[in-house]
This record gives sequence, C-alpha cells and structure tokens, in this order.
Amino acid sequence: MFALELDRVIAEIKQRKSKLVLIQLPDGLKPRAKEIVDTIEKETGATTIIWLGSCFGACDIPLGLNTVGVELLIQWGHNFYHKSREGW
Repeated sequence: MFALELDRVIAEIKQRKSKLVLIQLPDGLKPRAKEIVDTIEKETGATTIIWLGSCFGACDIPLGLNTVGVELLIQWGHNFYHKSREGW
C-alpha cells in the first residue's frame, strides 16, 4: 500500500499560498492522478496540473516550470527528496 500523504501536500500548498501546482507521478500512481487533483483543488483552491511525461526518479524534474507559472512542483516517489530554488 502506498501512502499519498495528501494532508502534507495540502498543508504545503496552503503555507506557500501556491495558485498553480504541478504534480508528477510515477507510472504506477498515474491511475490515481484524478483523485489527487480533485482533493488538492477542493482543499486548496489551487489549479493543479498533471505532468504526463516520464518520471524516472527524484532527479527527473521538468524544465521550464517558471515560464509557465508553476509555483510548486509536487513529486511522488519512493524516497524523501527536497530541493529548493536556492539549491540542495
């Protein structure tokens, strides 16, 4: 079983006051994308889009997110991984 930890996601979005959020999922979790988006949008009011490309791991971050206005990327994976705009 996989814990999505949506409560943590929702708290982070609210804390950052993000209005446009991108979620990135491994293929095994993509069938749950609608459930995740619906929950995030209902609880935060943030517009949430899904990365449909590949996701080979925590270092597989889409390029150009700033140019499309994405304020927060949330990636589900198998390990804890944190990178800020300032660096690792």
